[in-house]
Amino acid sequence: MADDIVHKDTGQGGAVQRSGREVAAPQPYQSLIPKRSPLEDALGPAAGFGVTIKNFFSKTVTEQYPREPARVKPRFHGRHQLNRYPDGLEKCIGCELCAWACPADAIYVEAADNTAEQQFSPGERYGRVYQINYLRCIFCGLCIEACPTRALTMTNEFELAGPTREGLIFEKQDLLAPLADGMLTAPHPMVEGTTDTEYYRGEVTAPTAAQVDWVAEQRPDDPSLAAARTRAGAGEGQETR
Repeated sequence: MADDIVHKDTGQGGAVQRSGREVAAPQPYQSLIPKRSPLEDALGPAAGFGVTIKNFFSKTVTEQYPREPARVKPRFHGRHQLNRYPDGLEKCIGCELCAWACPADAIYVEAADNTAEQQFSPGERYGRVYQINYLRCIFCGLCIEACPTRALTMTNEFELAGPTREGLIFEKQDLLAPLADGMLTAPHPMVEGTTDTEYYRGEVTAPTAAQVDWVAEQRPDDPSLAAARTRAGAGEGQETR
Protein backbone atom coordinates (compact mmCIF):
# COMPACT_ATOMS: atom_id res chain seq x y z
CA MET A 1 0.00 0.00 0.00
CA ALA A 2 1.39 3.41 -0.96
CA ASP A 3 2.68 5.68 1.81
CA ASP A 4 0.62 8.69 2.77
CA ILE A 5 2.37 11.91 1.69
CA VAL A 6 1.63 15.18 3.47
CA HIS A 7 3.15 18.53 2.39
CA LYS A 8 3.98 21.10 5.06
CA ASP A 9 4.81 24.69 4.37
CA THR A 10 7.98 25.55 6.30
CA GLY A 11 8.78 28.74 4.43
CA GLN A 12 11.91 27.18 2.91
CA GLY A 13 10.50 25.37 -0.08
CA GLY A 14 8.29 23.08 1.98
CA ALA A 15 8.86 19.63 3.41
CA VAL A 16 7.45 16.20 2.72
CA GLN A 17 6.06 14.00 5.46
CA ARG A 18 6.24 10.32 4.53
CA SER A 19 4.87 7.66 6.92
CA GLY A 20 5.12 9.96 9.89
CA ARG A 21 8.63 11.31 9.20
CA GLU A 22 9.64 14.53 7.51
CA VAL A 23 11.99 14.52 4.49
CA ALA A 24 13.58 17.73 3.23
CA ALA A 25 12.25 18.89 -0.12
CA PRO A 26 14.78 18.98 -3.03
CA GLN A 27 16.58 22.30 -3.37
CA PRO A 28 16.92 24.18 -6.68
CA TYR A 29 20.07 23.36 -8.71
CA GLN A 30 23.07 25.54 -7.96
CA SER A 31 26.16 25.43 -10.16
CA LEU A 32 29.49 24.68 -8.48
CA ILE A 33 31.42 26.63 -11.13
CA PRO A 34 32.44 29.98 -9.69
CA LYS A 35 30.98 32.96 -11.48
CA ARG A 36 33.30 35.06 -13.59
CA SER A 37 33.81 38.72 -13.12
CA PRO A 38 32.58 41.20 -15.76
CA LEU A 39 36.19 41.70 -16.91
CA GLU A 40 36.62 37.95 -17.44
CA ASP A 41 33.39 37.86 -19.42
CA ALA A 42 34.65 40.69 -21.62
CA LEU A 43 37.98 38.90 -22.29
CA GLY A 44 36.37 35.50 -22.88
CA PRO A 45 36.14 35.75 -26.71
CA ALA A 46 39.79 36.84 -26.94
CA ALA A 47 40.87 33.83 -24.86
CA GLY A 48 38.87 31.54 -27.13
CA PHE A 49 40.72 32.85 -30.18
CA GLY A 50 44.11 32.70 -28.43
CA VAL A 51 45.47 29.89 -30.62
CA THR A 52 44.26 31.64 -33.76
CA ILE A 53 45.79 34.96 -32.76
CA LYS A 54 49.09 33.29 -31.80
CA ASN A 55 49.44 31.56 -35.18
CA PHE A 56 48.36 34.68 -37.04
CA PHE A 57 51.65 36.36 -36.18
CA SER A 58 53.88 33.27 -36.51
CA LYS A 59 56.08 32.55 -39.50
CA THR A 60 54.41 30.78 -42.43
CA VAL A 61 56.06 27.53 -43.50
CA THR A 62 55.29 26.38 -47.05
CA GLU A 63 56.13 22.87 -48.25
CA GLN A 64 57.90 23.01 -51.61
CA TYR A 65 56.34 19.77 -52.86
CA PRO A 66 56.73 18.52 -55.59
CA ARG A 67 59.97 20.48 -56.14
CA GLU A 68 61.28 19.01 -52.88
CA PRO A 69 60.36 15.56 -51.50
CA ALA A 70 57.63 15.66 -48.90
CA ARG A 71 58.66 14.74 -45.37
CA VAL A 72 56.52 12.03 -43.79
CA LYS A 73 56.70 10.31 -40.43
CA PRO A 74 58.78 7.11 -40.20
CA ARG A 75 55.67 5.01 -39.51
CA PHE A 76 53.61 6.55 -42.31
CA HIS A 77 51.43 3.97 -44.09
CA GLY A 78 52.22 4.18 -47.81
CA ARG A 79 52.61 1.71 -50.66
CA HIS A 80 52.86 -1.97 -49.70
CA GLN A 81 55.94 -4.13 -50.19
CA LEU A 82 56.41 -7.90 -50.36
CA ASN A 83 59.66 -8.73 -48.58
CA ARG A 84 62.31 -11.40 -49.14
CA TYR A 85 64.59 -13.47 -46.94
CA PRO A 86 68.35 -12.75 -47.03
CA ASP A 87 68.98 -15.54 -49.55
CA GLY A 88 66.35 -14.15 -51.94
CA LEU A 89 63.38 -16.46 -51.25
CA GLU A 90 60.02 -14.70 -50.85
CA LYS A 91 58.44 -14.38 -47.42
CA CYS A 92 54.86 -14.62 -48.70
CA ILE A 93 53.40 -18.11 -48.22
CA GLY A 94 50.05 -17.40 -49.91
CA CYS A 95 47.97 -17.86 -46.74
CA GLU A 96 45.53 -15.10 -47.81
CA LEU A 97 45.17 -13.76 -44.25
CA CYS A 98 45.90 -10.26 -45.54
CA ALA A 99 43.01 -10.55 -48.00
CA TRP A 100 40.66 -11.74 -45.26
CA ALA A 101 41.71 -8.89 -42.95
CA CYS A 102 41.26 -6.16 -45.58
CA PRO A 103 38.05 -4.21 -44.81
CA ALA A 104 37.94 -2.73 -48.33
CA ASP A 105 38.43 -6.05 -50.20
CA ALA A 106 41.42 -4.52 -51.97
CA ILE A 107 43.77 -7.55 -51.86
CA TYR A 108 43.57 -10.66 -54.03
CA VAL A 109 45.88 -13.65 -53.50
CA GLU A 110 46.23 -17.00 -55.24
CA ALA A 111 48.61 -19.55 -53.72
CA ALA A 112 50.50 -22.39 -55.41
CA ASP A 113 52.67 -25.29 -54.25
CA ASN A 114 56.44 -25.05 -54.15
CA THR A 115 58.31 -27.80 -56.00
CA ALA A 116 61.94 -28.86 -56.18
CA GLU A 117 62.30 -27.04 -59.49
CA GLN A 118 60.18 -24.03 -58.52
CA GLN A 119 60.91 -23.10 -54.88
CA PHE A 120 59.82 -19.50 -54.38
CA SER A 121 59.41 -19.43 -50.58
CA PRO A 122 60.31 -21.60 -47.58
CA GLY A 123 57.73 -24.24 -46.83
CA GLU A 124 55.00 -25.73 -48.98
CA ARG A 125 53.27 -22.80 -50.68
CA TYR A 126 53.91 -19.34 -52.06
CA GLY A 127 51.86 -16.46 -53.39
CA ARG A 128 51.60 -17.11 -57.15
CA VAL A 129 49.25 -14.16 -57.73
CA TYR A 130 49.25 -11.09 -55.51
CA GLN A 131 47.26 -7.96 -56.33
CA ILE A 132 46.44 -4.79 -54.41
CA ASN A 133 43.78 -2.48 -55.82
CA TYR A 134 44.79 1.02 -54.72
CA LEU A 135 41.46 2.36 -55.92
CA ARG A 136 39.97 0.58 -52.90
CA CYS A 137 42.83 0.52 -50.38
CA ILE A 138 42.28 2.79 -47.36
CA PHE A 139 45.84 2.29 -45.98
CA CYS A 140 44.57 1.11 -42.60
CA GLY A 141 47.44 -1.36 -42.08
CA LEU A 142 45.24 -4.28 -40.97
CA CYS A 143 46.77 -6.46 -43.70
CA ILE A 144 50.31 -6.10 -42.37
CA GLU A 145 49.12 -6.91 -38.85
CA ALA A 146 47.55 -10.14 -40.12
CA CYS A 147 50.64 -11.37 -42.01
CA PRO A 148 52.25 -14.26 -40.03
CA THR A 149 55.67 -14.03 -41.74
CA ARG A 150 56.11 -10.24 -42.00
CA ALA A 151 56.03 -10.69 -45.76
CA LEU A 152 53.81 -7.64 -46.24
CA THR A 153 54.86 -4.26 -44.89
CA MET A 154 54.12 -0.65 -45.83
CA THR A 155 56.64 1.87 -47.11
CA ASN A 156 56.68 5.67 -46.94
CA GLU A 157 55.87 6.02 -50.64
CA PHE A 158 52.60 7.87 -51.20
CA GLU A 159 52.74 8.99 -54.85
CA LEU A 160 50.27 6.51 -56.29
CA ALA A 161 48.26 8.65 -58.69
CA GLY A 162 48.02 7.51 -62.30
CA PRO A 163 46.22 8.22 -65.55
CA THR A 164 44.43 4.84 -65.76
CA ARG A 165 42.46 2.65 -63.37
CA GLU A 166 44.38 -0.43 -64.49
CA GLY A 167 47.65 1.18 -63.46
CA LEU A 168 46.48 1.42 -59.86
CA ILE A 169 46.05 -2.35 -59.56
CA PHE A 170 49.55 -3.41 -58.49
CA GLU A 171 50.69 -6.93 -59.37
CA LYS A 172 53.21 -9.10 -57.51
CA GLN A 173 56.14 -7.86 -59.58
CA ASP A 174 55.21 -4.28 -58.68
CA LEU A 175 55.13 -5.05 -54.95
CA LEU A 176 58.17 -7.31 -54.53
CA ALA A 177 61.09 -5.69 -52.74
CA PRO A 178 64.17 -5.26 -54.96
CA LEU A 179 67.00 -7.74 -54.49
CA ALA A 180 69.49 -6.59 -51.88
CA ASP A 181 73.19 -7.09 -52.42
CA GLY A 182 74.01 -10.83 -52.33
CA MET A 183 70.45 -12.14 -52.76
CA LEU A 184 69.61 -14.73 -55.39
CA THR A 185 66.56 -14.35 -57.59
CA ALA A 186 63.88 -16.94 -56.78
CA PRO A 187 63.13 -19.70 -57.52
CA HIS A 188 65.94 -21.70 -55.99
CA PRO A 189 66.23 -24.36 -53.25
CA MET A 190 66.19 -23.53 -49.56
CA VAL A 191 69.42 -23.49 -47.59
CA GLU A 192 70.44 -27.13 -47.29
CA GLY A 193 69.42 -28.81 -44.05
CA THR A 194 66.89 -26.15 -43.06
CA THR A 195 63.11 -25.91 -42.83
CA ASP A 196 60.80 -22.92 -42.88
CA THR A 197 61.28 -22.66 -39.10
CA GLU A 198 64.92 -21.61 -39.44
CA TYR A 199 63.87 -18.98 -41.97
CA TYR A 200 61.18 -17.56 -39.68
CA ARG A 201 63.65 -17.41 -36.78
CA GLY A 202 66.13 -15.38 -38.82
CA GLU A 203 68.83 -18.04 -38.86
CA VAL A 204 69.30 -17.74 -42.64
CA THR A 205 71.45 -14.70 -43.34
CA ALA A 206 72.78 -15.25 -46.88
CA PRO A 207 72.72 -17.70 -49.81
CA THR A 208 75.06 -20.67 -49.71
CA ALA A 209 77.46 -21.95 -52.36
CA ALA A 210 75.06 -24.82 -53.11
CA GLN A 211 72.25 -22.40 -53.85
CA VAL A 212 74.54 -20.31 -56.08
CA ASP A 213 75.61 -23.45 -57.98
CA TRP A 214 71.96 -24.47 -58.49
CA VAL A 215 71.02 -21.09 -59.94
CA ALA A 216 74.15 -21.06 -62.11
CA GLU A 217 73.18 -24.44 -63.54
CA GLN A 218 69.52 -23.55 -64.12
CA ARG A 219 69.90 -19.88 -65.07
CA PRO A 220 73.53 -19.13 -65.96
CA ASP A 221 72.66 -15.62 -67.15
CA ASP A 222 70.92 -14.61 -63.91
CA PRO A 223 72.19 -11.11 -63.02
CA SER A 224 72.11 -11.83 -59.28
CA LEU A 225 74.77 -14.56 -59.53
CA ALA A 226 77.82 -12.30 -59.45
CA ALA A 227 77.05 -10.64 -56.12
CA ALA A 228 75.80 -13.91 -54.61
CA ARG A 229 79.03 -15.70 -55.58
CA THR A 230 81.07 -12.99 -53.91
CA ARG A 231 79.09 -13.19 -50.70
CA ALA A 232 79.00 -16.98 -50.56
CA GLY A 233 82.73 -17.16 -51.37
CA ALA A 234 83.52 -14.79 -48.52
CA GLY A 235 82.07 -17.31 -46.08
CA GLU A 236 78.90 -15.37 -45.27
CA GLY A 237 76.55 -18.11 -46.36
CA GLN A 238 74.97 -20.79 -44.18
CA GLU A 239 76.77 -23.98 -43.25
CA THR A 240 75.33 -27.26 -44.50
CA ARG A 241 73.38 -28.95 -41.77
